[in-house]
Amino acid sequence: MFYDLPHRLPGYYNAQILATLRPGCQVGDNTNSQRTPMSTPIRGKPGSRALPYATDDRPGTPLRALALNLTQAARAALTEPYMLTVEHQQISLRRLPKALEGFRIVQLSDVHHGPFSSKAQIERAVETANRLKPDIIALTGDYISRERQYAAPCAEMLGHLKARYGVYAVLGNHDHWTDAALITDLFRAEGIRVLINEGMRFEQQGAAFWLAGVDDTMVGLEDLPLALAGAAKNEMKLLLAHNPIILRRAARAAVDLVLSGHTHGGQVAWRSESSASGRPRRRLLKGLGRQGNTQIYVTRGLGTVVLPIRYGCPPEVSLLELRCV
Repeated sequence: MFYDLPHRLPGYYNAQILATLRPGCQVGDNTNSQRTPMSTPIRGKPGSRALPYATDDRPGTPLRALALNLTQAARAALTEPYMLTVEHQQISLRRLPKALEGFRIVQLSDVHHGPFSSKAQIERAVETANRLKPDIIALTGDYISRERQYAAPCAEMLGHLKARYGVYAVLGNHDHWTDAALITDLFRAEGIRVLINEGMRFEQQGAAFWLAGVDDTMVGLEDLPLALAGAAKNEMKLLLAHNPIILRRAARAAVDLVLSGHTHGGQVAWRSESSASGRPRRRLLKGLGRQGNTQIYVTRGLGTVVLPIRYGCPPEVSLLELRCV
């Protein structure tokens, strides 16, 4: 006699039918004579039901571990854009005037206001920057991504930044790809000083240094010699430049400190900051670096591009404290 397994129970065997089978009998043989071993014996505890998708107690396989790690990484990448951090970095400069010891700069960069960078995120960064009570605030480009309608709201929010001696800005490649003239006008209307291949002598507390800003390198508008025109040979020079690729040229021009963004710190950092040999990787993506006597600080910025994710690169408000050597 052959059993007709019910189709209404897909995915597992009928427990009542299995109970009638004695060990060693084949399906279709309900007798005890001439027992023939089954090609695939059914083993289990009495009263248990065999489920094809049932879990087991075996140790995790490498594939399961990989799936778990990928799930955790994806969750972190989606939440990290909202995990704003403050990076406090002391920078020693040999030509910093003694009267400016402890001078505090807050740097914000790569806001990328748009669908991926909300008003709430930007307002939180502005509030955080103001609480740090900086002497100046440096904005280093890419305030929007591609949509002009975000320019005015972004400028209005950044207009609430407060610093003892003012807010200074340069433009980035995304600003030019959208509408550089519009962004410049909106920023200036908010009292933000936009430096376009120009410099000025910053004088406070009886001391001075040269504060300069260049236009974006990627769009071919950078003019470093023009930005440094008028600077004294031996005075300290602070340069705002969106793209850190300017470092070598800044070192040849005897710039003391460059503040840049553009890289987002890599935005997704799968690799360590050191190569297999233990040396720092050639391209500086974030943090403090040096070329000769010229130092550069590259911030991870605030926003994202392409995808609204970050991994190992949380958004950053940078507090830079200048020290005399």
